[in-house]
Amino acid sequence: MHDLLLRDGTVHDGLGGPPRTADVAITGGRVTAVGRGLGPARRVIDVSGLVVAPGFVDPHSHSDTVPFLDEPQPFKLFQGVTTEIVGNCGFSCGPTDPATSGFIPSLLSGNEFRAFGDYLDAAEAAGPSNNLAVLVGHHTLRLAVSGMNAEITPGQLAHMCELAAQSFEAGAAGLSSGLEYVPGAYANVDELVALALVGKRWGLPYATHMRSESEGLADALDEAIAVARRAGVRLQVSHCKASGRAVHGASAMVLDKLARARREGVDVRADVYPYLAFGTGLVAVLPPAACEGGEEALRARLADPAARAALRALAESPDTGTGVGIWRELHPADVQILTHTDPGIAGKRLSDLGGDPWEALCDLVRLDPRASGVFHTMHESDLRAFLADPLVSVGSDGGPPIGPNHPRTFGAFPVYLGEYVTEEELPEAIRKVSSAAAAQFGLEGRGWLAPGAVADVVVLDRDRIGHAGTYEQPDVRPTGVEHVFLAGHQVIAGGEFTGGRHGRILRRGAR
Repeated sequence: MHDLLLRDGTVHDGLGGPPRTADVAITGGRVTAVGRGLGPARRVIDVSGLVVAPGFVDPHSHSDTVPFLDEPQPFKLFQGVTTEIVGNCGFSCGPTDPATSGFIPSLLSGNEFRAFGDYLDAAEAAGPSNNLAVLVGHHTLRLAVSGMNAEITPGQLAHMCELAAQSFEAGAAGLSSGLEYVPGAYANVDELVALALVGKRWGLPYATHMRSESEGLADALDEAIAVARRAGVRLQVSHCKASGRAVHGASAMVLDKLARARREGVDVRADVYPYLAFGTGLVAVLPPAACEGGEEALRARLADPAARAALRALAESPDTGTGVGIWRELHPADVQILTHTDPGIAGKRLSDLGGDPWEALCDLVRLDPRASGVFHTMHESDLRAFLADPLVSVGSDGGPPIGPNHPRTFGAFPVYLGEYVTEEELPEAIRKVSSAAAAQFGLEGRGWLAPGAVADVVVLDRDRIGHAGTYEQPDVRPTGVEHVFLAGHQVIAGGEFTGGRHGRILRRGAR
């Protein structure tokens, strides 16, 4: 007898096959049968008229510290996401050195661990609400051996490789970088290849927030592909975008390069979130040189008019499109301030502050180096092109569901399925958010719906799926996800969270 039978649903296998009306049987946390006449079950749920699919995999999120929050957090389960890949953009909670852990961004601060395995153990003990697989971050490795210094010695690189190996041995699912941010921005290709080669010993991927997503986009993508090709590893290009008016329309170039690299033998995929604005720290607008030496050195530079002028000249120089921050891709009205220690600033646009926008920006960052913003820089045609491409899945890029936030944290997957996917496109869309993402990160048994698969399952109402969140009010509960199961345990029932922490930390090779 089966433990559970989902009866009469429109079943998608997650592999892109055509949907069929069928029952799904689950026993012992696994899918045991899909079809008709499957026999009795201890519990039967009628899902007629609803879509039954593998639980969604978010290949790019920043939920690293969510397990440590006081209450269970179902915000991803409400979207049908059963597994997230965290440790993205080069930052993970370990391995860290107490002497330099203060440079870890506020998103992770207070949860730094000396060893990567210590973080995995602590997150597992705290109990995630959905599954997490964790990348080790290049920034974190670099901070642990060299702080915010731009140059590293051969010995320090060797130490980084040792720490990376320890992290992979402990269960890291891959390596990430965030080359628009410091200290990762100081790295050259050889450094990145050396670390990716360590991951290759375990067959692990390299995920990168590239060095530029604007005027230097083509060169940055070439660099990412070169790292993967030289190291012989899978490549995940994080949150594809063509950011800033100068590169609107560049999605065709990006997708052509991805397809060409794949034809030439690089196992490359990418992700994108279904929004026209991104979110990050205001300090990322400045050239990375502004941050060399750490936070106090940054404040000192921004207090010096001559240093401000030199940074501006670097940011506006036409000689290079990478390593200069994101100032050139912005107009002042594009910058919506999300968080700042001055509560009167939050919610305003840079254009609202008056005076010279560069000077206003420098003042904001000097007063609060960890201030963040939402940047409205993308074009709808590029977004639609990325979302439609078979090599591109959906990644939320969302963080913990607390404080001022971006709506992608609460609604990326419902927005994608509700606003950008037709009925005919649904099998392919589900493939992209399930098996394609799961395979890229080695999530065995997940991302597909057939006998033997782990019973991470989502049941959704195609007519109701969506999210009404806005940049002003992002934390609105999405609609349309009716039931969610983690290894057969029901965590969403009739659209409501059933409580508890039933997720797992998925260490490398876990099933």
